Parts: sequence; structure tokens; C-alpha cells
Amino acid sequence: MIEKQIKLKPEPNIPLDVIYEDDDVIVVNKRPGISVHPSANEPSGTLANALIARYPELSGVGDPSTSSGQENLRPGMVHRLDKDTSGILVVARNQKTFEFLKKEWQEGKVIKKYLALVWGRPKEKGEIVSELARSPKDFWKRTVVKPGKKALAGKLAITEYKVVDKFKEYSLIEVYPKTGRTHQIRVHMASLGHPVAGDKTYGQGKKIPEGLGRQFLHAFYLSFSLPSGKKLALEADLPEDLSAVLTKMEK
Repeated sequence: MIEKQIKLKPEPNIPLDVIYEDDDVIVVNKRPGISVHPSANEPSGTLANALIARYPELSGVGDPSTSSGQENLRPGMVHRLDKDTSGILVVARNQKTFEFLKKEWQEGKVIKKYLALVWGRPKEKGEIVSELARSPKDFWKRTVVKPGKKALAGKLAITEYKVVDKFKEYSLIEVYPKTGRTHQIRVHMASLGHPVAGDKTYGQGKKIPEGLGRQFLHAFYLSFSLPSGKKLALEADLPEDLSAVLTKMEK
């Protein structure tokens, strides 16, 4: 009922960093601090508002409305990134591509890689397999479903990682989520006792590195196929705010 009241208005003044586009997809390097799509708490100023301004045809692309009159607030979007996570995000430009990519994501055929700075020293590499569910204590949080807690409706989540650099109190890791659950990387790393640096939701009160104003999580690589059979492999450099944090830690 609430979403029906939200109108997806074109906002051409929101900057877009488009790193690739063709007749099927638009690939953007999402900056931190911007939500992917509108919500009751944030009805405007999102990436969707910017996209619909530059690409008005997107309004007709996406999942069908669940009820009469509901506006499409996620035009062409087959996946998402958290508000304070930066990096690569793909948008389908037509319904055929949307359906194709949605299936590719669901079947785990898309290769996703993230860079994350985490607290402490995790093992050199690892795989985390669990179910994730909405926290019964906080609607906006997710939690690992522990054995015996089957009252929670969890979904399978798989995350692989490896350490690529070490600092005094933190480790830089590459993360390879095999599924796409909400807050998956953040919840899984926190469950190991190594939360993402700067994560105010799952950070468990850990010290935040100097100069870090958000969670240190960046989607730097994405590889996927298009309906034509064409394969894309795209990268986005670590943004300046995160690079500056690492530079300070190296001194």
C-alpha cells in the first residue's frame, strides 16, 4: 500500500557514472550514499530516479506489478547494492534482457567480486554457508539462522573470500558471493567475528579506520552473458574515499 503512493519521478540532476551501455544493458558504477530505488523512507534522490531521467524507456522494464496501479520502482533492475556500497550495477534496457539476466542471477551464472576491509585477521581463505533470515528483533537487519532456530524463515547464502592484504588491525579481502541475499557479505563476515570496517549495522562496536565515512565494501568486478551470447566482464576501480583509507593505513 505504501509503495503505491510513491511516484518514480525523473531527476536529471543526479549524476550517473555509466561505464558501459548497449541496446540490452546499462552498467553503472554506483557511488556510495545513494539508494538504488525509492522507498517509503526515501521516495526520491535514488539511482532509479536518475536512470529514468536519462533512459525513459526503462519505465516499462521489470517485474510485473503485483496489483493494479502499482508503479515500477525498480526499472530494469535485476540486482541491487546497499546504499553505502559502491560499485558495478547492471540495468536491463528491455524486458527480454531483464528476464534473461534475472534467470542468470537466480541460477548463479553471474560472477561477482567485491573488495572489503574487515576487522581483524580472518583465515587466508574460506567459505561461509548458512541460511539468512530477517532479524526478529530488527526489521531492517538480517541474521544467520542457527541450528534449532528453524522458526525463522531463512534462505541459503554462500560466500567465499580470500585475504589479499593485511594491516595492523584490519585485512583487505576479495569476496565472491555465490548467492545474492540482502546484506549477505556484511552478515557473513560479522558472523565470523570480522565485520566489514565502518559497518554501523553489523560492526559490533569495532573501531573504524581513520577517514572512513561508510562501510568499506565495493563491487569491483562483474561477469555475465547477454541474450545474444555476448559475454561481458567489467571492472570498477576502488573509489577515492576507500583508496585514501588504505593509503593512510599503509603509512
